[in-house]
Amino acid sequence: MEPWRPSIGGISVSLRVTPRGGRDAIEGIDTLSDGRAVMKVRVRAIADDGEANRAVTRLLAQTLRVPQASVRIASGATSRLKQVEISGDADALREKLSAACEPKDKRKDRAT
Repeated sequence: MEPWRPSIGGISVSLRVTPRGGRDAIEGIDTLSDGRAVMKVRVRAIADDGEANRAVTRLLAQTLRVPQASVRIASGATSRLKQVEISGDADALREKLSAACEPKDKRKDRAT
């Protein structure tokens, strides 16, 4: 099960964010206790005054190679569980998200 789905004008992604996580990284896909799939994201920023949310949008924009204005927190701004809307071609974004969530050793194999 994937934590993203097409939406009007782009794609919607379910995230579980870990602020003060030591580094900025996408760590793959996890399943919550209720069965929902989420993309695990960790950021160095603290969850104070929107810093972690800005770090999340910046990380996703850099990873997907889209303008930061194309990434917005749709819900969960004060929660670890967030819904993010990303504007753009849904199929291209889905491919980039899938690649970003692959284990690092598989990404290296595919690059060679």
